[in-house]
Amino acid sequence: MDIIVAFKVVPDDQDIQVAPDGSLDLSKAKKVVSAYDLNAIEAAAQLAAQAGDSRVTGLSAGPLSIDDGKLKKNVLARGVDELTMVVDERCEGMDARATACVLAEAVRARGSFDLVLCGGGSADDYAQQVDVHLGCELGVPSIGGVVSIEPQGASVVVERVLEDRVETVEVPLPAVVAVLPDIAEPRIPGMKDILAAGKRPMSASPAGEVPAAALVTASCEAPEQAERRCEVADAGDEGAVERFAQALRAAL
Repeated sequence: MDIIVAFKVVPDDQDIQVAPDGSLDLSKAKKVVSAYDLNAIEAAAQLAAQAGDSRVTGLSAGPLSIDDGKLKKNVLARGVDELTMVVDERCEGMDARATACVLAEAVRARGSFDLVLCGGGSADDYAQQVDVHLGCELGVPSIGGVVSIEPQGASVVVERVLEDRVETVEVPLPAVVAVLPDIAEPRIPGMKDILAAGKRPMSASPAGEVPAAALVTASCEAPEQAERRCEVADAGDEGAVERFAQALRAAL
């Protein structure tokens, strides 16, 4: 099975700073793989092992900053056989539609494929739209909310979580599947995996056409911090429980 797993490189949220005016300062944030895509990468590696005679290709698109040696080794150490990146400054800040178009061009350049896996959303925008647009661009079925995948000949049988039920669907290949974090727990690469990752093929190339963004971001600011009252009650004091219950009822 020829499996492609698409992932997004985002700023590490632990390094994001909030400026006095509420704007977000990303200048000191290192680049990491979106947390939701780590689950997709692990799902791809497990599916390849289950299907046998399979290959997993990691695929990402973004500005020049994503072409980072340490980040690429981190991906390849997670059961990915090769890595392809579309690296172009025009890919900075792409919305879901533009991202899907650039990824689709890279997928078509590879030739045939069986399955493209995506995370349920990205850790920054979480638009949950790339998989739908990607399936449309490639002209193949797409399905989201998936928590399990079983290969079955020329198709895969997936379980997807809906609001009130879990649905089992047989999807013909090739297809695009977006997975939820419950599908697989990301592995922690060992030293042997990291050393082997440096020997696996990786490539970076510029984008062809990058569509103009259909989504315009007016602003992106941190929410204002709300002042919260803190009351501490000593359970040993007489009437402390009653006062706590009264304060709780007042707050509700």
